[in-house]
Amino acid sequence: MTITQEQSTWFSETFATLVENVEQVVLGKRHVIELAFTTMIAEGHLLLEDYPGTGKTSLARAMGRSVQGSSSRIQFTPDLLPGDVTGITVYDQRRGEFEFHQGPIFANVVLADEINRASPKTQSALLEVMEEGHVTVDGITRPVGLPFLVVATQNPVEQAGTYRLPEAQLDRFLMKTSLGYPDHAATIRILEGSSESRRDVEPVITPQGVVSLADIARGGYLHPLVLDYIARIVDATRLAREVRLGVSVRGALALTKAARTWALAHGRTYVTPDDVKALAGPVLAHRLILDPEAEFDGVTAEAVVGQILLDVVPPSQRDDLGGDAAARSGDRLRSRGQRESV
Repeated sequence: MTITQEQSTWFSETFATLVENVEQVVLGKRHVIELAFTTMIAEGHLLLEDYPGTGKTSLARAMGRSVQGSSSRIQFTPDLLPGDVTGITVYDQRRGEFEFHQGPIFANVVLADEINRASPKTQSALLEVMEEGHVTVDGITRPVGLPFLVVATQNPVEQAGTYRLPEAQLDRFLMKTSLGYPDHAATIRILEGSSESRRDVEPVITPQGVVSLADIARGGYLHPLVLDYIARIVDATRLAREVRLGVSVRGALALTKAARTWALAHGRTYVTPDDVKALAGPVLAHRLILDPEAEFDGVTAEAVVGQILLDVVPPSQRDDLGGDAAARSGDRLRSRGQRESV
C-alpha cells in the first residue's frame, strides 16, 4: 500500500493528539505513552514491569477512553481461573438454553494486573487470546474485537508466591518497558492536583480509526539496508557470549512492525536506523535468555542490547533510505492523475 502525504500527516497528528490526551493523566511519561500507542497500532501487547502506584491502571484506562473504546482490569491472583478471564457458559433455566457470559478480556484495552501471580493455566488462557485474537469456549469461537491491547504488569519485587512467565510466553509481548516514578516537576504537578476530582480524558478517535491507523502503518517503507540492519542486530543477539538464547524470528518481525509505526508517528513514511535503535531495547531485551554466569555478574538484557547497537554498524546516513520510495510513490500518483485527466 502506498502512503499518501495526507495519510502520513493525519497519522502523525492523530498519534500526537492521542499521546497528549493521555499525558494529561499520566504526567511526565510521554516516551512510555508513545511506546504504548505504538504497541497498540502495531497490533501487539505491552508488558510493564513496575512498582505499585506508578500509574499503570491510569495509563490503560486513559488509552481506552482516548480511542472511545472499552477498558477492563483483571486482578490476577493465585485462585483466578481461566473462565474468570475468558468468560463462561451458564444455563438459563427460563430460556432452556446455555448463554455465554463474556469475561473481562472482551475489551479494547485490558489491564492484566500482576500477571505473574496467577497460575500458569490462567496465564496461558490470557496469552492464547493475545496471540489468536479470539476466545473459544465450548467449541464456539468469539472474536475479542479490534483494537485489542493487553497491558500486563508484574511487580519486580515481592516474588514470593508468584509464577514467573516462561521465556516463550514473554516472546508474545511486542514490548516491555516501565513507567517508573515521576520526576520532581511532575510530582509537584500531581500533588497540586490531588484535591481535584479524578480527571478523565475525552475521546480522540474511534476504534475503527485505530484500525485505519494500523492499516496505514503496514505500508511504511523499509529500505533493504534497514531490513539488513535489523537482521544483523537479531543475529548479534544470538552470538553474544552473555546470551544463552537470542531473539526469535517473531522478535525480528515485532521490531519491523513497531519501527514502521514509530516512523509514521514521527512524520516519516520510511524507517531509519534511528527508529530501529529507539525501539530495539523495549522490543528485544525481554526476549533474551542470559547465561546464568552473566546474570550472576550483574549483566542485564538491556545492557546487552545496548552494546549490540554500538557494535553493529547501521546503514550510512548518506544512503537514500526513503527518497527512492517517495519518488516511486510520487510517480505513481502523477501517472494516476494523468490517466484520470485523460
